[in-house]
Amino acid sequence: MNIISRSKLLLCILILFAPVFAYSQTGIPDELRSSSVKDQLNYIESKTRIYENFRAVREDMFQKLKTNITDTLVSMQKQIARLNSETNTLKRSIDSLNSSLGATKTNLDDMTRSKNSVPLLGMEIEKGTYNTIMWSIIFALLLLLFIGFIVFKRNLGIVENRNKDLDDLKAEFEAYRKTSREAREKMALQHFNELKRLRGE
Repeated sequence: MNIISRSKLLLCILILFAPVFAYSQTGIPDELRSSSVKDQLNYIESKTRIYENFRAVREDMFQKLKTNITDTLVSMQKQIARLNSETNTLKRSIDSLNSSLGATKTNLDDMTRSKNSVPLLGMEIEKGTYNTIMWSIIFALLLLLFIGFIVFKRNLGIVENRNKDLDDLKAEFEAYRKTSREAREKMALQHFNELKRLRGE
């Protein structure tokens, strides 16, 4: 039992001091200088051994890996801060653009409404409704004009007929007056002749 404990202790000492001996023989490998953190961890995992759930890592390699991870974290934090700042700037720009877009949309709606409407008697009326009203008025006026023309033509015909009847009546009256005058003159002449005869002249 004692021999087994001693051998385990000796093995642990060898494992712990192996990196020190190795460090004297080799420097920091290139994988820990230029590779990504994930590749560095994979390299450490592949180059170290596990004994009783412990992994022996050379101190210089551990410090280098620690420095690399810290530098990476600091760089990532700076990048995250920069990206957050850019995100906030972009959000402000988006909010400003959305505000400008809303104002532009409102102006466009006003211009479209103004373009598509016509002021009539102090009211804004859509062009379609305005055109319908105007064409209705025009058709109504044309209809009234047509009806007025028909009535005028009919009344003109009636007036012409009445004028003709009046002319005929005047002609008949003139003929009657002439005939009546001639008859009176003839009667007067006959009366005069009768008086002369009665007097014996």
